[in-house]
Amino acid sequence: MANRTIAIGDPHGCSVALAALLQAIDPQPEDTIVILGDYIDRGIDSKGVLDQLIALADRRRLVPILGNHDQMMLFARKGKDDFKFWMNCGGITALDSYGSSGRIDLIPAAHFRFLERCQPYYQTETHFFVHANYKPEVALDKQDDHTLRWLSLRDSVPGPHFSGKIAVLGHTPQPDVLNLGHLFCIDTGCCNGGWLTALDVGSGVKCQVDERGRYRE
Repeated sequence: MANRTIAIGDPHGCSVALAALLQAIDPQPEDTIVILGDYIDRGIDSKGVLDQLIALADRRRLVPILGNHDQMMLFARKGKDDFKFWMNCGGITALDSYGSSGRIDLIPAAHFRFLERCQPYYQTETHFFVHANYKPEVALDKQDDHTLRWLSLRDSVPGPHFSGKIAVLGHTPQPDVLNLGHLFCIDTGCCNGGWLTALDVGSGVKCQVDERGRYRE
């Protein structure tokens, strides 16, 4: 189907899964791929995930959302405290994919530039996309950083947004896609034995692969 808008949940360093998922959905020039953040940490190949996304952005319409783990990597350049905080939240695994868990200077500048260009949210006429959560009564451009990137659904499940648009988000791992009608959560825990999910928000069709790139029937 032409002009698809496809959301992809949190890859978290699962580069094999991301490659298999992209092959399955086969993005076309007229499609929009919205990926919901947390590209790094936990899985073994954060570098490979970012390499793939940078390459994809060169040939297709990719809308990357900034996740909290991605934000930590950006902040880690500021000083020892920020670097230590990132290390304690999965950054060690991310840096290992670049060759050393102690050297942030091994991360290519292009990877930081990609993360710097990530968006806090994206919206269409019918849906909006954020990494973590939202306040139903607040316009998207007024949402605070903590809510957009850090607030778990375990702590707060929002009601319908006043705009009437359907929310699509990640961040809070689910056994399968969570569908509340007004809200979809598509972080399905790929790095923890679950799935990496792509959801065509127009048709409702989903595609899922595990960390090894095996498709879910």
